[in-house]
Amino acid sequence: MTHSLLSASSINGDSVHNAQGEDLGKIEDLMVDTGSGQIEYAVLSFGGFLGMGDKYFAVPFNRLSVDRENKHMVLNVEKDRLKNAPGFDKDKWPDFADPQFRTSMTTHYG
Repeated sequence: MTHSLLSASSINGDSVHNAQGEDLGKIEDLMVDTGSGQIEYAVLSFGGFLGMGDKYFAVPFNRLSVDRENKHMVLNVEKDRLKNAPGFDKDKWPDFADPQFRTSMTTHYG
């Protein structure tokens, strides 16, 4: 297996699509576990218009893959499932370290 590295700045702002090619939004930020150094979540914005009314989602980073050919990230989830995912307001972020939050994300995305 060949591994490659991407900078956080090259991932932030990337568009995210599902396996069907539907646009699911874009990466707004990455959440890093400071103990392990691993990226735990990608914060994805979805919906709204010109940044207004966007809903934010924390997606476990291991659920994303890179589509190098089309230069975007892929989240293999149906658009309706994302719409119904637990989300948050861009001005009120959750405590990503909270065990209850982590369990709800793992349960929703499998």
